[in-house]
Amino acid sequence: MGAGETSTRTRRRAVPWAVLALWIGLLAAVAPFAAKLADVQHNRVTDYLPASADSTRVARIQDRLPGGQTTELVLVYHRDGGLTAADRARAGEQVERIAGRHTLTAPPRGVPSADGTTLMYPVDSNEPGTDENARDALVDDVREVARGADGLSVQVGGPGALATDAAGVYASLGGPLLYTTVAVVALLLILIYRSPVLWLLPLVVAGVADFLSTGVAYGLNQAFGTTVSGQNSGVMTILVFGAGTDYALLLVSRYREELRRHERPHDAMLAALRGCGPAVLASSATVAAGLLCLLAADLNSSRGMGPLGTVGVLCALVAMLTLLPALLVLLGRRVFWPLVPAYGSTPKARRSLFAAMGTSAGRRPLAVLAGGAVLLGALALGALNLPGGLKQSDAFVDRPESVAALQTLARAFPERSSQPITVITPAGRADATLDAVRDVHGVDNAERGRTGDGWTEISVTAQGTPQSAAETRTIEDLRHALPGSYVGGPSAQQLDLVDTNARDRLVVVPLVLAAVLLILILLLRSLVAPLLLVAAVVAVWGAALGIGGLVFGPLFGFGGTDPGLGLLSFVFLVALGVDYGIFLMHRMREESTRGAEPAAAALTALRTTGGVIASAGLVLAATFAVLTNMGLVQLVELGFVIAVGVLLDTFLVRTYLVTSASVALGRKVWWPGPLSRTPEPVRPERQPEPV
Repeated sequence: MGAGETSTRTRRRAVPWAVLALWIGLLAAVAPFAAKLADVQHNRVTDYLPASADSTRVARIQDRLPGGQTTELVLVYHRDGGLTAADRARAGEQVERIAGRHTLTAPPRGVPSADGTTLMYPVDSNEPGTDENARDALVDDVREVARGADGLSVQVGGPGALATDAAGVYASLGGPLLYTTVAVVALLLILIYRSPVLWLLPLVVAGVADFLSTGVAYGLNQAFGTTVSGQNSGVMTILVFGAGTDYALLLVSRYREELRRHERPHDAMLAALRGCGPAVLASSATVAAGLLCLLAADLNSSRGMGPLGTVGVLCALVAMLTLLPALLVLLGRRVFWPLVPAYGSTPKARRSLFAAMGTSAGRRPLAVLAGGAVLLGALALGALNLPGGLKQSDAFVDRPESVAALQTLARAFPERSSQPITVITPAGRADATLDAVRDVHGVDNAERGRTGDGWTEISVTAQGTPQSAAETRTIEDLRHALPGSYVGGPSAQQLDLVDTNARDRLVVVPLVLAAVLLILILLLRSLVAPLLLVAAVVAVWGAALGIGGLVFGPLFGFGGTDPGLGLLSFVFLVALGVDYGIFLMHRMREESTRGAEPAAAALTALRTTGGVIASAGLVLAATFAVLTNMGLVQLVELGFVIAVGVLLDTFLVRTYLVTSASVALGRKVWWPGPLSRTPEPVRPERQPEPV
């Protein structure tokens, strides 16, 4: 062995150790910032509202008024047979105690229901200001004081109590979401690899990537003010483990193949990275590009999810293409024990499920394609059965006290709203605005509130119940009749959420399609193949929404659909679904470049990548399915639609429809690239004539 070869081998052995040392240093540098992400996470109304909506301006101006934002609560005293004199005395005593312990904006005044069963006490305090912890402490203390007895029920509701209950659900997401995700991924990796050691590596590396992503997300927040909410940080964790494990599965599968062709693990890893690296890079690029398109959204929660989701995907990519290869090379072949791929060996030949599926798809491609298209179209019709907009009272899977209070008020006061509408008007026009408000049809009462910073707050009570069609008309009439003033409050916020999501769909969806198409065209050097993949994932999105429409109301009992479900599920399913198309089509292109006929290339690609794609799809679907165990309906709906869509994409669209379309199109699938042209037959050399 020459000195040059020895030196080269020594350098190769040092590379994995150097990568490992760099990662240790990087994690040490990130650690102080990763621990601070929870401190900048907020679930205030303004973190989710549309950036330019009236209701957002109202919330921000309220923050600047004397005392900051008001926490609005409603104490609801109820007895089925009718309130007694002792009940009313008990209610008055408890309200006096609350007023003595906290600074209220006005003396509480009881409002009895017409049937005598319910007594409502609105209690407003600007004591917490914009401090969420102080708001939660106020709500907890009021609930501690307001207690029922002997058949008298006491419930604390109102916007402040709703916000506290929602914050409690979001606060509980972090730990359970992470632990459940890790457990699900670990179980699936054990079943996939059937090795006592190998499954640990992708899981540990995904955990490292998640830790890195929290530090980077905190840096983005400090540098650019990126919105960090419970929903956004939870989805970031899901993406790190889901997408990261997908990349690991593809890399490990290709590495196993190369270990049979190369004697040294280092050489096998280099070949594996060269083989699957472009597909993994393109896959992560499509997800990142799709998520970054959310920056064009006007909804704060959607716009904040773009950079956080991108951080998660890119951290997973870097970890899986650097740290995971280093660990695999350092551990050598023995990491695959007991199924160690020996150098020069040939894998045991057996007819796989995906080979059989590919054969059936290749036999009658047009029939399979037509049947799949009809099935997806029929499923998409279920979207017509999606329940209407999600009301605040229907936003929780398990009914908290604040929602129970709203429902009690709705039954006891069917003729009026128990949830105020807030009008913010310039202080110099307060009297004229107050008169104009009282003249608007559907307004039951209007009272002047706080004044400061050049603005005056007017509290409006509508005749319609909260988030009813009548109250919605009143809000719209107020906005039309009060130019220069802003109309907000919980019901106005829900109305703005619906309107803004409709606007965001028109803007973001074309951007996502254009970004994904551009990346696919650059990778596959074709126009037909990218259009085929994008059409497939759009069809999957429609079918997944349709299945949601069939189960959300009838099976899950949900009373509404989150306004952002359509946009967020589209972005995730298109960006993530194209991943599997990239894995399949990249291998198909590789086989075609080697001279395989189009049908043979498509079937070989399915046979060699089908198992990996199926494993990756199961992992990704399972990680998003973790959201269905959370306490908010919007998270359950999002997790369900994405999980179902990924499964449809993995086991129907990729295996049957894309393969069938590729077989039917033949070389045209690569048009207008060079692979679309039939190669000229090789002519035999002309033999000289005998003399």
